[in-house]
Amino acid sequence: MAGDAGEGQAAGWTPAMENESLSNYLLIVCGAVSAALIVWRVTTGLARYIRTVTNLTNDTQRYYARPSGKFSWIKKNLLYSPLFRKRHNREFQLSSAINVGTLPTRFQFLFLFAYFATNVAFCVINIPFAGSFNDACKQLRNRSGTLATVNMIPLFFMAGRNNPLINLLGMSFDTFNLLHRWFGRIVILEAVCHTFAYWAASASTKGWGAALSATVSKPFLLYGFLGTCAFVAIFFQAASIARHAYYESFKILHILLAALAIAGLWYHLADLSAMKWLLPVIPIWAGDRLTRVVRIAYHNIGKGGTKTLIEALPGNAVRITVTMARPWTFRPGQHAYLYLPSISFWQSHPFSLAWSEEAEDLTSDKLAMNRQDVLALRKTTMSFIVRGRTGMTHTLYQRAAARPDGRLMTTCLVEGPYGGDHMMHSYGTVMLFAGGVGVTHAVPHVRDLVTGFANGTVATRKVVLVWIIQSPEHLEWIRPWMTEILAMDRRRDVLRIMLFVSRPRSTKEIHSPSSTVQMFPGRPNIETLISMESEQQIGTMGVSVCGPGALSDEVRLAVRKRQYDSSIDFIEEAFSW
Repeated sequence: MAGDAGEGQAAGWTPAMENESLSNYLLIVCGAVSAALIVWRVTTGLARYIRTVTNLTNDTQRYYARPSGKFSWIKKNLLYSPLFRKRHNREFQLSSAINVGTLPTRFQFLFLFAYFATNVAFCVINIPFAGSFNDACKQLRNRSGTLATVNMIPLFFMAGRNNPLINLLGMSFDTFNLLHRWFGRIVILEAVCHTFAYWAASASTKGWGAALSATVSKPFLLYGFLGTCAFVAIFFQAASIARHAYYESFKILHILLAALAIAGLWYHLADLSAMKWLLPVIPIWAGDRLTRVVRIAYHNIGKGGTKTLIEALPGNAVRITVTMARPWTFRPGQHAYLYLPSISFWQSHPFSLAWSEEAEDLTSDKLAMNRQDVLALRKTTMSFIVRGRTGMTHTLYQRAAARPDGRLMTTCLVEGPYGGDHMMHSYGTVMLFAGGVGVTHAVPHVRDLVTGFANGTVATRKVVLVWIIQSPEHLEWIRPWMTEILAMDRRRDVLRIMLFVSRPRSTKEIHSPSSTVQMFPGRPNIETLISMESEQQIGTMGVSVCGPGALSDEVRLAVRKRQYDSSIDFIEEAFSW
């Protein structure tokens, strides 16, 4: 192998050129996967559009209710499948305070495993391990360092909230969060390999003492070592246990360590060709931060500013109603990040947008005299339901509950909107499963589909909302919005609501207002509910879930079991952090 390497160099092919080539191949792999996903997104999007248009006046939609054998196999065994039997979104908890994270899906695991194996192969291919130990370590050092820097490009791309690939690839921010964590681990392993390969090469000729001394005495080496130390610190600091237990501290420290790693690499690579791979990382990171600042400023500053009302609700929850300075077009499935300086100065948290409506600016002293004045008085309100648990959300509830009327006016900056690309218009039958505050994701879809059914603009003919709550008092969270939905035109023809109360205090609390709004004690049998609807489904069925991980896993399993019986799609809404 050493001889082969020598012949390659004699022919003009140097290790540096090979590192360059492998780096390009690694980016080509990422580009090829992205291109394939874009084709998939365009194809499925076109299919949904055709399905919507052809079913606008078709009340049976029998053709689209039939499953495709091959596609059903792909969905059951790859796209929707958990890594092993059932568990995916349900967290592994050693105790109530110790969370060790979740498992990826089978498709996610296969991609991550293949990408990890590609990096391992690229690190060791054509390295002359059978020849000179010193030469092998030097080449491994250069190779692993170069690949670590190259991998930082997709790593930082995936970290951004304004990542354009989210819309292009049709992947959720939750999935990119998972990929970001694992790409980060690959970068860290390659950085550690780079450092130890240098030490091994240097120690083979000068001894370990001289190798370690040079690391801290020579600026070029010291900066690189600081970068590696920052990466190693991130590896432990970003572990699920620390991330979930001290999220707000984790976020600040994570950013500082990432900045230290970039600064160390900047000076370490100053005179090396690998610097070109680091250059894109800085504008990617800075661009995302700048975009976030611009979005916050544009939507929240000017025209009287953004005003926020926080109302304490039963079950340690609050309803946040934000009157936007400059509103955006509301779409089902959107979420936004809320900054509450008086509650948590540094942090922002993502919450699903539950409702939006036009509201007059009552602070204006001017009487509207013409149409322009009337329109100027109209502002769009965005509403969220937040369950008080720990940290910021607990403080938020305590502040509002402490007020005599349970209402708190404060300052809130809204960053968004994000998401809202997966509309349900093409499905003849829609089932929306929600657990607790996960109903905030379902309510906008219900309103959108009922409105579309009445207007004849959607293919949907049946909407079933299944909401699992612990107590009937939790109905107060969405009572004003649900009252408006229940009064909508032709609502009874399309919408059925099933409420399951898991911890009723007495059977007297359980009563069904009507045949289309039913209440049951206990937890639902998810498989039975989906089987009943699929046997009578109209067109393709779309099943969405937002709630605790255990609920998501139950719905996922039930959908997979019905893949060969009828055409069913599964949509999961989750925020992992």
